[in-house]
Amino acid sequence: MKKTFEFLKHLEKNNTREWFTQHKAEYDSVIKENKVFFNQIYTELQEHDHLKGIHIFRIYRDVRFSKDATPYKTNFGVGYSRSKPMLRGGYYIHLEPNNSFVGGGFWGPEAKDLLRIRKEFELNTAEIEKITSDETFIKYFGEIKGDAVKTAPRGFDKNHPAIDLIRKKQYVVMRKFTDKEVLSGSFQKEALLTLLAMRPFFDYMSEVLTTDLNGEPLV
Repeated sequence: MKKTFEFLKHLEKNNTREWFTQHKAEYDSVIKENKVFFNQIYTELQEHDHLKGIHIFRIYRDVRFSKDATPYKTNFGVGYSRSKPMLRGGYYIHLEPNNSFVGGGFWGPEAKDLLRIRKEFELNTAEIEKITSDETFIKYFGEIKGDAVKTAPRGFDKNHPAIDLIRKKQYVVMRKFTDKEVLSGSFQKEALLTLLAMRPFFDYMSEVLTTDLNGEPLV
C-alpha cells in the first residue's frame, strides 16, 4: 500500500490531467497492485459469504454537476455485493491517506426497503439492539451510522423510543484505519475480520427485507 499512498498524496497536490498523463505508468502499477489486494479479499470473503460480484471504483470523477472541477478522486475504493434477493447489504473498502476505512451496510435503500426497515424498528428493536450491543460490534464499529431526516418520517411517531433508528435514511457501519495500520502487514487480515464482523447485522437485515411484519417470506 505504500506506493498507493505515495501516488495519492502526489495526486492530491497535482490533480490535473496533465500531471496524471505524465504519471500514467505509476498509476497503472498502483491500480494493478490494488486489484490484487481487492481480489484477494474477495476470494477470502467468498469463503464465508455468497457474493454476487466485485466493483472497483474508477479514479475518474464525474464533474458534470459538481462545483469541484478536479478530474480525479484521491482515493481507491472497492465494493462487494451479496447475492440478492435473499442476501442484502454491501461491503466496502476505502483507501485514502488519513481517511481509510472498511465499512458496509445499506447506503441507499430503495423506498420500499427503507419503509420495511423502519416498520421493523417501530415494531421491535430487541434483535438490532442485541447485535449492536455485542462486544465485537462495539469494538469495530461503535454504532450504526447514516444520514437521517430531521424529524420523524411521515406516518411515524416522533416520540417513539426507537426514533433515532427510524429517522435514518441509511444504515451503515464503519471502522477507520490509520495510515500506519493500512501500511502494516496485518491490514489484509484486519480488513477481512472487519468485513466478517458485519455478518450478524447483514443477516438480520436480510431476514427483515425478505419477510413481512408477520415473518412471512416475501421472496
